[in-house]
Amino acid sequence: MSEGSQEVVLTSVADRVATLTFNRPDRLNALSRDLIYRSLECLKQWSRDPEVGAIVVTGAGRAFCAGGDVSGMANQDAPVRTLEEQIDDLRAAQELSWQLFNSPKVTVAAVNGHAMGAGLGVCLACDLRIASDRARFGTAYAKVGFGGDFGTTWLLTHYAGAPKAKELFFLSEIIDAAEAHRVGLVNRVVGHDELAQRVSEIAAQIAHGPLTSYRYMKANVNQSAVADFRTMLDREAETHLRCGQTEDHKEGVRAFMEKRAPRFSGK
Repeated sequence: MSEGSQEVVLTSVADRVATLTFNRPDRLNALSRDLIYRSLECLKQWSRDPEVGAIVVTGAGRAFCAGGDVSGMANQDAPVRTLEEQIDDLRAAQELSWQLFNSPKVTVAAVNGHAMGAGLGVCLACDLRIASDRARFGTAYAKVGFGGDFGTTWLLTHYAGAPKAKELFFLSEIIDAAEAHRVGLVNRVVGHDELAQRVSEIAAQIAHGPLTSYRYMKANVNQSAVADFRTMLDREAETHLRCGQTEDHKEGVRAFMEKRAPRFSGK
């Protein structure tokens, strides 16, 4: 899918790492319908692909994603839809955040610039978030009279805590990468010119690692946000021993005994 002659997303797969680049730099990669649904197609495909070990999401130009396309909201020629139809459309679009959060593959956000509103939600839905020192973060919803979408309510509360989440929502202040790191929104901050290389190294390490172990680690951490301790102990007993049946576990044990680095196959 494209807008005019420009592809709204750019994709590549190399060295077991799939990369999705939002490609509307003239709109700061605002989330158009085409961009969302093309991204969903790619993420679903890569989640099933045994040759993909990690997924990187980033933006073209100077923004990661500026959020919803405000210019599209102001389009007076848009077809009239009922409120129920609008709610259904937004629910479908928000699957972008869910796919990143719930994919069996580890997802990494390379935050090259502004991540605002829904773009912040997409960023936070990734498992790891590596930010350029030029990156900026904000909710922006209060500025246009919205309440929050693409998982921002749950994700901000989960990572930064309710008091900070409310502050970010109510005041709509833009915070820099250092503050985002301090409050737990990003894992690491690197120099802008180092971002691509550092993300590539991290993603490659994961992509060539024990993929079944990563799959269950991710699922268990996600489940821990809503489950009690007993439930997670039971789940760990099952998933830990499932991992023990993999070739990667056997290779890890051999490598430990032979005092060498393991050579994982992802199986």
